[in-house]
Amino acid sequence: MDTLADVLLRLELRAARLVAAVSRLAGRGGGTTLPGKLLRKAHPAAVDRLAALLPEGSVAVSATNGKTTTTAMAAEILGRSRRLAHNSSGANLVSGVASTLLAERGADLGVFEVDEGALPEVVSRVRPRAVLLGNLFRDQLDRYGELELVAERWREALAGRPDTILVANVDDPLIGELARDHEGPLRTFGLDDRSHARASLQHAADSKYCVACGRPYLYAAVYVGHLGEWRCAGCGRSRLSLDVAARQIELRGLAGSSFMLSTPEGTARIRLRLPGLYNVYNATAAAALAGALGVPVDEIAAGLEAFTAAFGRFERIDVGDRRVLMLLVKNPAGANEAVRTLLDGPLPALAVLALNDEIADGRDVSWIWDVDFEPLLAVLERVIVSGGRAEELALRCAYGGFDRSQIEVVPGLEAALDRGLELTPPGGELVLLPTYTAMLRLRGIIARRGHVGEYWQRTASR
Repeated sequence: MDTLADVLLRLELRAARLVAAVSRLAGRGGGTTLPGKLLRKAHPAAVDRLAALLPEGSVAVSATNGKTTTTAMAAEILGRSRRLAHNSSGANLVSGVASTLLAERGADLGVFEVDEGALPEVVSRVRPRAVLLGNLFRDQLDRYGELELVAERWREALAGRPDTILVANVDDPLIGELARDHEGPLRTFGLDDRSHARASLQHAADSKYCVACGRPYLYAAVYVGHLGEWRCAGCGRSRLSLDVAARQIELRGLAGSSFMLSTPEGTARIRLRLPGLYNVYNATAAAALAGALGVPVDEIAAGLEAFTAAFGRFERIDVGDRRVLMLLVKNPAGANEAVRTLLDGPLPALAVLALNDEIADGRDVSWIWDVDFEPLLAVLERVIVSGGRAEELALRCAYGGFDRSQIEVVPGLEAALDRGLELTPPGGELVLLPTYTAMLRLRGIIARRGHVGEYWQRTASR
């Protein structure tokens, strides 16, 4: 016989699902988080109970940059043979995980993107069979604090979990140290192709000093930000050996990329539709996670090659007789890679840069001064700056040497989009470089005009 607690939980689940349904019928994306918020308030242990019902358990993916794309790639691979509970809308706090568990009744496996700050609670409640840690870059210091603080919280979350598989990007020194200390199964990954390495760390690079002795790291190869083949000359610590590696990398500008995926189970040539080294990292991470769960290499390759961009992350959208190319930028490392990738393709003449300072973006926007915008500004003929902090962007472009007469300040995002489309010739492509909330709103504007589905409808249509 059911206990009173069981009956109450069923009623609370029905109420939360009803809220999700009403929210979606009303045409709002609140169904991705609101039901989970209500459920957690009514029954704090409900997430734990729902996660425990998944026959194959769950996996959690966290990183500063690339976690949405990596998780979506993993879902593309894993979803070919099982039904997933996947927070594909990007709702990556505990409430978003709860809403996903509510919506995906009958799922076999949970595949959850998780916010850096939320990872400890998600791990505690969901008890994932595998955790993928992608990278740690300086981002939203007002929310997360310094990188070492986030790393320590992650370390504590994984402590005492010998049954949890850790899938770790050991090209990142902080994550490498977490991997070194992990008590359970470990699968490491990273890049191994010095032909695509930078000569040295960029000025805005993070994690420059050894966490054990404080001496500067020495790099034989630097790939993205501070990610690469590192060692400490002081204490001798160095990057762990790679279980899964991307080798023989070929970058084809904006057309995509390819690489040789090397795993303990075999190798395969992977052809991605996405450009840039950072997407090679994302694909290698997803492959390492899928391999740790026993997926054969040929299935991993098929999933990666079928994958198209996650919303707002190098997403191309046709808008009438023009196209927009949207690349999310939210911190120096990610923005620098977006610039690097743009410069590998046909050079744009116009770009819309949009900067907000809402909670989801981070209140402190001083990071824009650590972004190497200058190479992009050198090829642009005109810049439109928008968002709540448009004036700061205009100043940054001016100090970057851009002709002030060619900078248009259009704070309203819809007006900025329209101005950019007006200046883009038919058949041309408009580059949008927005921060997170600006990206959601710009994409929402385009969706309301009927050119693309709302981002949260990816979850609703599953």
